[in-house]
Amino acid sequence: MSALPSLRLLGALLLTPLPLALLRAQTAPPAAPDTATTVAPAATPAPATGLDCHHPFGLSDNNERVYRLTSADGKPAGELRMRVVSLSAEMNKKKTVETHKVLLKSGLYDSKSRLLNMQDLTISCRQDTSFVDGMSEFKPESIRSFRDRKFEYAPVALAWPHQPKIGSLLPAGGSQVAVSSSVVDIAKVSSMVRKRKVVGGPAPVQTPAGTFSCYKVESEHEDATQARKDIVLRTTYKVVDYYSPTMGIVKTEVYDKKGKLSQTRTLAVVNSGQGQ
Repeated sequence: MSALPSLRLLGALLLTPLPLALLRAQTAPPAAPDTATTVAPAATPAPATGLDCHHPFGLSDNNERVYRLTSADGKPAGELRMRVVSLSAEMNKKKTVETHKVLLKSGLYDSKSRLLNMQDLTISCRQDTSFVDGMSEFKPESIRSFRDRKFEYAPVALAWPHQPKIGSLLPAGGSQVAVSSSVVDIAKVSSMVRKRKVVGGPAPVQTPAGTFSCYKVESEHEDATQARKDIVLRTTYKVVDYYSPTMGIVKTEVYDKKGKLSQTRTLAVVNSGQGQ
């Protein structure tokens, strides 16, 4: 199975398998993260900064977050680095709803700090929900076999409510790409997140970047390539996200078809930048 998407951002930004002004590549391989997961009842969560739709997931100008990727046996597998490029806001036509947006540059690096993929992602917020760009789920390797073709991207943003309810189902989202030539449609390639369910929390989750009060969200991920109407190649696997409404996703666990942990992404560094 391929590496985690660049997005589901953020996180916490979400969460692939996640185009942008290049992030600085580090010269040394990422250090191995603390792989001990998740809920630590005795720990004290980092103080909440409050939900601010002007700064989704606490992101401000020049803010940078680094996620460390580890394999099933805890070995370093790379890093996902995200830096805020710009902040903006827009009103709907009736001037009743304001949407705030954060443009990010997201870079995926291997364990030797070599750049694997770079792309632009958008995190937005309106009213009581933040939205992570569906392209955070895009896996570049899924279209590498299609050379000299046209690509039409149709991402579906992933909604993250600020006040999740245990047992609630969240809307599906992800990336969809239509591949074509100048005369004919060739294939449809997608990386979608479905069956998103809030199964626990809030509870403290420890990461190298701090301890955060998180909700546990389980989902089903499907990577699919449809070359013909009657032929679809699918890969389905389970993902568990630990979601903080004030920080986004701070930890992600990916499981294989047999239910075994195959990869982990953990928030390791939060650089506030000059905007804070």
